[in-house]
Amino acid sequence: MDAVPGDDERLRRWRLVLGADGAGSTGHALTGRDEAVDGALSALYGGGRKPEGRGGAERSGGLGASAPAVVRWLGDIRTYFPASVVQVMQRDAMDRLGLSSLLLEPEMLEAVEPDVHLVGTLLSLSRAMPETTKETARAVVRKVVEDLERRLATRTRATLTGALDRSVRAGRPRHRDIDWDRTVRANLRNYVPLPGREGAGTVIPERLVGYGRTDRSVKKDVILCVDQSGSMAASVVHAAVFGAVLASMRTLATRLVVFDTAVADLTDQLDDPVDVLFGTRLGGGTDINRALAYCQSRISRPADTVVVLISDLREGGIRDEMAERAAAMTASGVRFVTLLALSDEGAPSYDREHAAALAAIGAPAFACTPDLFPEVMAAAVEGRPLPVPDTAR
Repeated sequence: MDAVPGDDERLRRWRLVLGADGAGSTGHALTGRDEAVDGALSALYGGGRKPEGRGGAERSGGLGASAPAVVRWLGDIRTYFPASVVQVMQRDAMDRLGLSSLLLEPEMLEAVEPDVHLVGTLLSLSRAMPETTKETARAVVRKVVEDLERRLATRTRATLTGALDRSVRAGRPRHRDIDWDRTVRANLRNYVPLPGREGAGTVIPERLVGYGRTDRSVKKDVILCVDQSGSMAASVVHAAVFGAVLASMRTLATRLVVFDTAVADLTDQLDDPVDVLFGTRLGGGTDINRALAYCQSRISRPADTVVVLISDLREGGIRDEMAERAAAMTASGVRFVTLLALSDEGAPSYDREHAAALAAIGAPAFACTPDLFPEVMAAAVEGRPLPVPDTAR
C-alpha cells in the first residue's frame, strides 16, 4: 500500500502545481532540485522564470527564441521528468510558445525526445529545412520508425500470415489443390445414404477446402490510401511503418498512396519508411475522391483486394462521387476499410455524414490504434467482420 504523504509533502506538491503564484498560499519555499524543476515548469507554463542551466536562475518569463536557451531547457526537463512527460512538455512548447521553427537547427533536434508527434512536426517543416539539418532530422525520424517497427512488425506479420493461409484454404481451390480430408469433414452434414446399399452413402461437398499453397506468390493485394492533411500526421507515420511491414511479406502486393489535393504513389519507397515519410507533404487540402479514383484504377483483382482509406473524411473534392466510388469498389468485390485515424491519440474529429454514408455500404468508419491494426487487416483479408471498437458502434 502506498504511503500517505505528510503535510510538508502535500504543500511541496501543491507549490509545484501552482507555480510562483502558489508561493504565498502554500507558504512552502522550494530549494535545490525542486527549485530547478519549478524553473523548468515556469519557463513553459508561466511563473516568471526560465532555466539558465540546472540552477533555476531568476529570469524574465518564457523561453524566448534563443536556441541555446531552449536546448538547455530540453536537457533540464529530460533530467527531471520521465520520457512520457517530456514528450507532452515538448508538444506544449511547440503549441504555446511557437518553437517549431527552432527545430530547423541541428542542436535543437539533438536535444529533443523523439516521438510520433515530433516526427509529424518535422515532416511539416521538411521543405523549409536547411541541408545542414536534414540528416539530423532523418536520424530523429529513423529512431521513432525503428522503435515502432520493433513493437509492431513481428505481431503484424504473424497475424497476417495466419489470416492469408486461412483465406486461401477457405476459397475455391483448383482440383489438384483440394484438401479432401478437410473437405469431407466440412461437409458431413450433407451425407446422403445411397438407395439400395445399406450402410453406404456419399457426401455432397457444398464447400471445397483447399490447401494453403505456400508456393503461391501473391494471395492478396493491399492498397493503403492515406490522407496527408495536417490533422493526420500521427496516422501518416504509423501508415508508413505498417506499409513497409506489409510490403516485406511476399504473399501481399502492397501499394501506398498518399494524398492531399494531389495524389502521390510512394510504393517504390516502401523498403524504407523514412524515405516514405520524407516523401509526404503534410498540410494542405483534401481530395479523397481523386485519391480513390487513382486507387480504383490500380485494382486488377477486386475479389482479392483490400483498400484501406485512412482519413478524417473531411472531403474538399466532389463529395457525392467519393461515396459512389467507394460503393462501386465494394460492389465489385473489393474489401473496403475506412480508418478515421491510425494512432493512439484517442477519439478523432471527422465528418460524420461521410462516415455514415460509408457504413451504409458495409464499410464502417472507425478510429484504429496501431495495436489493433493487425487484427483489422486479418479480418479484412479473411472476409470476416471487422473488430470495430465498441466506442465506434
